[in-house]
Amino acid sequence: MDLYTRTSYKLSKTITRDYSTSFSLGIHMLDKRFHDAIYAIYGFVRLADEIVDTFHDHDKKVLLSRFKEDTYRALDERLSTNMVLHSFQHVVNEYKISRSYIDAFLHSMEMDLDPVLYTDDKYNEYIYGSAEVVGLMCLRVFCNHDDRLFESLVPPARKLGAAFQKVNFLRDIKSDYEERGRVYFPGVDFTTFNDNDKRKIEMDILEDFNASVEGIKNLPKGAGLGVKVAYKYYLSLFDKIKSLPPEKLKTERIRIPNSKKMILLAKTWLTGSLN
Repeated sequence: MDLYTRTSYKLSKTITRDYSTSFSLGIHMLDKRFHDAIYAIYGFVRLADEIVDTFHDHDKKVLLSRFKEDTYRALDERLSTNMVLHSFQHVVNEYKISRSYIDAFLHSMEMDLDPVLYTDDKYNEYIYGSAEVVGLMCLRVFCNHDDRLFESLVPPARKLGAAFQKVNFLRDIKSDYEERGRVYFPGVDFTTFNDNDKRKIEMDILEDFNASVEGIKNLPKGAGLGVKVAYKYYLSLFDKIKSLPPEKLKTERIRIPNSKKMILLAKTWLTGSLN
């Protein structure tokens, strides 16, 4: 690997560590051969997310359109002067990640730029593009060209990505509404969000978590422990959210302290259990 590509991967690693301690912990528990590729995928996703969620003083549609063009140019030319895109294209081309996943992801980012009334179909469309396909990109890396294994793990991988994203939606319901004018859950009004709304959402999330378990158990060697850490982190966050009234979610962003994350990490490493 040439110096430019190695440096590009290092930048994606730095972005991951600076933006997400929980995701970084999960990657750390993967076999080292997966680290660079997963950092690169996260760096790409993070950069797109920053465009739609952070750069409020700029024309986000122009920025995202430019980012989209740069992404496809990088994939086609196998090179980019944007180091995040360069490491990402290297992973996409190396592991033959489907362009359809990238299309779906960027489409979901575009959905965030305009007010959307989330019907069930729009909700599922957004979750597929913003979360499920990210998991599928990582799964392509884990399966390392074993197409049969990959196809067998697609359904539970999608369920796991959906569970993670729905937990994020619950955790961020306050900031999404107040800062971005969004409520992702169909039929839910933030101003009247209540116990019944919350319970229905939680039941749906629990079904997704349960449907993902067998897939995690069947991941290739070297991938399982890192994904288990992510699973247990999100399950812990979900359990904390379940214990709280809707009013709490409307006034405070729920977090798992770093000390608790380290305990989860240690327990998972010692037992390898999903419980």
